[in-house]
Amino acid sequence: MERTRSFNTEVGGHLYLVPTPIGNLDDMTFRAVKILKAADLIAAEDTRNTQKLLNHFEITTKQISFHEHNTQERIPQLVAKLQQGMDIAQVSDAGMPSISDPGHELVNACIDAHIPVVPLPGANAGLTALIASGLLPQPFYFYGFLDRKPKDQRSEIEGLAQRTETLIFYEAPHRLKKTLQNLATGFGDDRPAVLCRELTKRYEEFLRGSLAELAEWAATDTVRGEFVVLVGGNPAPTTTATTAVDLSEPVAVQVDRLIAAGEKPNAAIKEVANLRGVKKQAIYNTYHHLDKE
Repeated sequence: MERTRSFNTEVGGHLYLVPTPIGNLDDMTFRAVKILKAADLIAAEDTRNTQKLLNHFEITTKQISFHEHNTQERIPQLVAKLQQGMDIAQVSDAGMPSISDPGHELVNACIDAHIPVVPLPGANAGLTALIASGLLPQPFYFYGFLDRKPKDQRSEIEGLAQRTETLIFYEAPHRLKKTLQNLATGFGDDRPAVLCRELTKRYEEFLRGSLAELAEWAATDTVRGEFVVLVGGNPAPTTTATTAVDLSEPVAVQVDRLIAAGEKPNAAIKEVANLRGVKKQAIYNTYHHLDKE
């Protein structure tokens, strides 16, 4: 068992995970502003976007870019700075770091290097939408973005069709129409669902109905804004896939169990990746023995 303390007297810096508003700047917490002002460096997903936030709160801390395309390059640099005693605050463009945004790999690197990781509470689009949706708030299953490739997306949806929890997805406006059509096909036209857009902003809106009704709306209306898509769980599942994770159990065993329970291979691989907190490609490589070549 490994035990770490976020606040200690050891030599070295701290990695602070700082949520930022998903729309309304008034949702920034006093503590978040304080940490961003006190930090030696801010690791930002998009420094131009974050600069607007910093300007609003008169924060002058220097930034460094940290996004999905430079993760492998940046992590050793950031860890080295932390080991030298710098305090670094990591932010995404909006909401919680690591939730469909960069951050997870940096957290793991800091844990491996015995660098304290300090999470701050704050805005999250999925939970904000959930509590106002009218769907059962618990249990829920957060999935994030479905695969962009149509074939893989349909496979993922088929693998999720038997889940009884309320499902939470994120989707971009230009992909919403097709995603809703695929959800209606995979889950059934009558499954209750809610679309949430422009959360915390002036034109915040909730659209409630069946998947068929919402798919029809998306096909005929002008779709704008980032969306949270919530879908009611299956009230009468025919199969039940396990969500238990034993990290000592081989990846192949976990993937095969989900496939045996009715999930498609790609959906099973992504679910194991989500449950283990790693990238889908890593599980794919392990399952297909590509990491041993």
